[in-house]
Formats: sequence, C-alpha cells, structure tokens
Amino acid sequence: MFNFAKRIGIDLGTANSLVYLAGGGVVLNEPTVVAISTDDNRVLAVGNEAKEMLGRTPGNIAASRPMREGVIADYVITEAMLRYFIDKVCGSSRMFKPEVMICVPAGVTSVERRAVLDATLSAGAKTAFLIDEPLAAAIGARIPIANPSGNMIIDIGGGTTEAAVICLGGVVVHTSVRVGGNKIDEALQSAIRKKFGLLIGENQAEEVKIKIGSATQVKLADNKTMPVRGRDSITGLPKTIELSTNEVNEMIAPTLQKIVGAAKEVLEQTPPELASDIIDKGIVLSGGTSMLTNLDRLMTESTGVPCHVAENPLMCVVMGTGLALENLDLYKRSVTKR
Repeated sequence: MFNFAKRIGIDLGTANSLVYLAGGGVVLNEPTVVAISTDDNRVLAVGNEAKEMLGRTPGNIAASRPMREGVIADYVITEAMLRYFIDKVCGSSRMFKPEVMICVPAGVTSVERRAVLDATLSAGAKTAFLIDEPLAAAIGARIPIANPSGNMIIDIGGGTTEAAVICLGGVVVHTSVRVGGNKIDEALQSAIRKKFGLLIGENQAEEVKIKIGSATQVKLADNKTMPVRGRDSITGLPKTIELSTNEVNEMIAPTLQKIVGAAKEVLEQTPPELASDIIDKGIVLSGGTSMLTNLDRLMTESTGVPCHVAENPLMCVVMGTGLALENLDLYKRSVTKR
C-alpha cells in the first residue's frame, strides 16, 4: 500500500514556526506572526511579511502573535496560519491530505492539546500527531533517548522554558515555566522605560538582546555598547541612548533566574540513579533563547552541572519532530494521534 500523502512536522513556536517535510528536511522558518484586516477578518500576511508590520500598522490592519507562552491564544488565527504553512509546503490544490505532527510544551493541559489537534485537522490535515517539546528537542539534539540512562534537556523558546529528564524514550520528570525570549524582551522594554524614560518596540528590544545581551556580567574589555532609539516618554519626541552589555545583564537577570529555577526544580525531583547520569553527561540546552551569550555559563554556575548548547539549538525541536514522524514505529509510545 503506497502512502502518497506528504508528512509534515511543525514546530509551532511562540516566536518562530518551522516546518519539516519528510524526505526534504526543514523547508520553512518564519516568525509566528499574522496580519489581519480588521474590516473583514481576512488574513493579509503571515510570517516574515507580517513581522515587519508589528507596531507599524494603520488602523484597519492588526498584526498579532496567535501563540502566547507556547499555547494557542487565538484559535481562528492559528488555524489560518497552519493552513498557510500546509498550503505553502503541499500546494493548495492537493489530492491527498498530509499527515501533520506538531510539538507542544510538555506542561500544557488536555484542553490545550485538543485545541492544537482540532486546529491542525481544520487546517487540512488527514491525521494529526502531537509530541512533547522536550522529547522532540532531545531527538533533534541526537540524544539517544531510548537508552536506560538519564538525559536532561532544557528547551528555552520564545514563550516557554521546558526542562525535562528523559529516559527509556519517555519524560521522567519535567517542569515548564512560561518564561522565554519574549519575557526577556519585555523585561528590557520596561527597564529601559524606568531607567531612561525611553519607550522602545518589541523588535528593538530583541535586537538589543541579540547584539549586546549577556547572561552574566562581563569584564570591561567585553562590555559592548549600542545606540538604542525610541520615543521619550515625557516629551514624546524621538530619542537615542547608549546601552552597555552590563546594563542589559542587570535588566534581564531576574527573568533569567526563573529559567534557572526551572532547571533546579527538575534536578530536585530527579531520581538519584538518573541524577548521577546527568552529572556525567551534563545538561543540553536547546531553543533560540539558549543562544544568549554566556547562558550556558550561568546555568553551569547556578546548578553545578556542566551545561552545553546543542549543535543547532534553533532547529532541534523541528528536526526531532520530523525524525519522530519519519520513524513513527519507534516513537509511537511518545506520540498522541487524532
């Protein structure tokens, strides 16, 4: 029996969505942003095109992020976005409906899981599968999850941080905190407003984090600076300030401590047998936010366990989702099907 249906793995992230086509690798990587016409609720743009509209739209267009903290915040818009991704990969005039696997945070409720499955089927999938994010990240980071030894992975995305210990192909202990890259950006925005009276946008905050952000205080020689432009909160006029790496570190430190807290919570609940495995192998960090400068160092200092960033942290989850989809028989115990 030939299966002509395409198989697609989707990492539906809060900040970025990636799509994996079985046999073709990662074929799409776009921001999870949708622009909608408020007059007739029509989807005008999705992904990169819509992200450029954030904070710049006229009255009759609304650009928004339909995913909040790893779960669906706006069902209708998420469904429209999924349909856009499926059409882009499979073509809109397709004979066979595709099989789609989507990853979700391990801590989501059964209602939130059902919402993702329903949205996927409504968007044109024949069958919908769900896989837990930490498991997908571990598969994508090439961690041998089926072995009887413990592995710990922390997936730090845009909306959530998932810390989990995996053994024998399943999640033994996990915790999920709704803190990620977006919360770091928000912390920067509010601290810059308090300290300098400057209002900056989402994209500018993200740029500061990527260019000069650091999870630990740096030596004077490494203390980079960059100009930050925005609107003065008192006069309402445009204004530019100079911001340094150490200032950024102070602003984001409280948010980073919540991510460290998630790692500590999982380590406290880990059975002693598995804890000794984790000390030997260390903790793997994945997800876009794990690329923040010195975050692995902060984690190592805070937990006392060596931490290292996976080879391609941004792609770990979508690669793992795709591999699980291509080898369904191996991972069927870890997957929900609808």
